[in-house]
Amino acid sequence: MQSLHCLLWRVSETVAPKKTPLYEEHVRLGAKMVPFSGWLMPVQYTSIVEEHQAVRNNVGIFDISHMGQLIVDGTDAREWLNTMLTNNVGKLDVGTGQYTFLLNERGGIIDDLIIYRIGQQKFLLVVNAARTDEDFAWLQGHLPAVAAAVPAANAVQMVNRSANSGGVAIQGPRIVEFFHALFGPDIDLPSRNSIADFPFEGTTVSIARTGYTGEDGIEIFFLASDAVKFWNAALEKGKALGIKPCGLGARDTLRLEMCYPLNGSDLSPERNPIEAGLGFFVDLTKSNFVGRDVLLETREKGPREKLVPFRMKEKGPPPRPHYAVFENGERIGEVTSGTLSPSLNWGVGMAYVSTARAKIGAQIDIEIRGQKFPATIEKKPLYKKS
Repeated sequence: MQSLHCLLWRVSETVAPKKTPLYEEHVRLGAKMVPFSGWLMPVQYTSIVEEHQAVRNNVGIFDISHMGQLIVDGTDAREWLNTMLTNNVGKLDVGTGQYTFLLNERGGIIDDLIIYRIGQQKFLLVVNAARTDEDFAWLQGHLPAVAAAVPAANAVQMVNRSANSGGVAIQGPRIVEFFHALFGPDIDLPSRNSIADFPFEGTTVSIARTGYTGEDGIEIFFLASDAVKFWNAALEKGKALGIKPCGLGARDTLRLEMCYPLNGSDLSPERNPIEAGLGFFVDLTKSNFVGRDVLLETREKGPREKLVPFRMKEKGPPPRPHYAVFENGERIGEVTSGTLSPSLNWGVGMAYVSTARAKIGAQIDIEIRGQKFPATIEKKPLYKKS
């Protein structure tokens, strides 16, 4: 799948990719499986465009079991997490979540993630698949020294529950109808950015009102042993609503239309959140989180480059990562993500360009196979609901 070619994890001869608990279901449904971030994942079932439109118009279901799930617990967990993450964990009530970043000392983005407060002193971190082990090791390496000197019940404790967990994202404008079809008409859907537990066929699942598509939706987390049961129940209950299983291809086009960044492409340890235009998720009023000093300097001096969305002005080959960006014949940046938008039927993308040139409405050129094609820097999001 060409628009994901730079993201597909290349399997070495000695390391086999992992399989999610839903792998056999994907194969049974005829999905095209590809290696991605160390996992074999469905890139599409029927067509990327069809799956994309199912999410925009009805409802689609994605396997997100490859995402990492880390648990942080203990009386000092909230205070410690506030020193590790950019957003203000202290503002989270029990049952709510927020988007945030894990940074290195240079302010570079190790990972972008969602943190949920699932108890008085207990937190769930949902992290990117390719970063799970790195995130866990980084956080463990920064555990407060006091943790070793106090009783285990009071220390900050971390558990990587990823291997025994699974998850799906169900997204689309008919999500409320779907939720009631699956859980009953008298059960209330969690509010935006909230998470709650629900009984389901003899087990318990956690449901968060979050997503990565720009549509209303939910993300459901469960034991790996319950994955197939939940997946098949969701497909059965969603039939009347036009539900379709969706792969990585549609997930990529959906998120790119909304200008949602992809770790490893738009975000990296060499880029900080302010350069990425995501300063809203950084609370610089906090006094001591990793990377804060660098972000303060970036804010005061201004970033050298900024991540901007753009739209092609002519029909033609879609933009791809690493294509050069020009203005008046001068190279000013590089594409980080690009695709043909199924909703807009135009090539769209995101690129880091010099800050002086990062103006909405600016006319730029994208070099595609040695030829320059005109484009315009746009305001987020690229896709706007009518």
